[in-house]
Amino acid sequence: MRAISGFYYVRSADALLCCRARGRFRKDGVTPLVGDRVTVIPDSADAGVIDAILPRKNAFDRPAAANVDYIVMLLSAALPVTDPFLVDRITVRCEKNRCGVLLVINKCDLDPGKRLRDIYAATGYGVYPVSALTGQGVETLRRALAGKVCCFTGNSGVGKSSLINALAPGLDIPVGEVSRKLGRGRHTTRHVELFDIGGGTLLCDTPGFASFEDERSPFLPEELAGLFPEFAPYVRSCRFDDCTHRAEPGCAVREAVDAGAVHPSRYASYLRLYEEAGKRERWELETKM
Repeated sequence: MRAISGFYYVRSADALLCCRARGRFRKDGVTPLVGDRVTVIPDSADAGVIDAILPRKNAFDRPAAANVDYIVMLLSAALPVTDPFLVDRITVRCEKNRCGVLLVINKCDLDPGKRLRDIYAATGYGVYPVSALTGQGVETLRRALAGKVCCFTGNSGVGKSSLINALAPGLDIPVGEVSRKLGRGRHTTRHVELFDIGGGTLLCDTPGFASFEDERSPFLPEELAGLFPEFAPYVRSCRFDDCTHRAEPGCAVREAVDAGAVHPSRYASYLRLYEEAGKRERWELETKM
């Protein structure tokens, strides 16, 4: 449920155990993650040792979490304004990790976020307008999250902690304020932790987009098109089988952009991510795959 400074807080059927991990995990280069299912050898009523990590369905380095059903990205068209490229950098990671995506446009009481909704309309991702302040859309979002393990991320100051507090009154997660001068908030979340809000729903607050901003692309260039779900109806119709969807003639993806079926903002993100991916050494990426 929580990992801090080498201590792992594991929920069992009847207790929350403060655990250390066996030394062999470090030797094998494995770290227990929030969301892991584990076996524990108790050594007291409230402490124990993590003996094994059960197979994961997915895992993320940032946020450091495993077995995630949804990455819930908070966006805003108000202060601070979300850069769609930062969102797209995360959606492709979710696609590669076979993790669901929910997009939540917070602060809709200040700006309904029509442009953001238009950008992601063709992706198939659920888009939920909410206001943590007024409660608009909170119940609808709660139903979408029911029974799932969900990690929240977004701009610093976009309202992650406020929304979790709205979904689960009583948690009282610390909330920061947004600087009007800088247009961004102060980080209030310092570690990854799961909160049980009932009904089998586990919510995780995370340090947000900042952890992704300096992360190097983990993709091969040729796999990126498959990580944009709205490209799928068009990639097989390109003139060339090895089309990179950048400048080749007869590219069905570019034609879809021109026709308005793929949003230009998403296509621009694809081009930027493709360029980033091309700067990585292929052997380095293939070694990790």
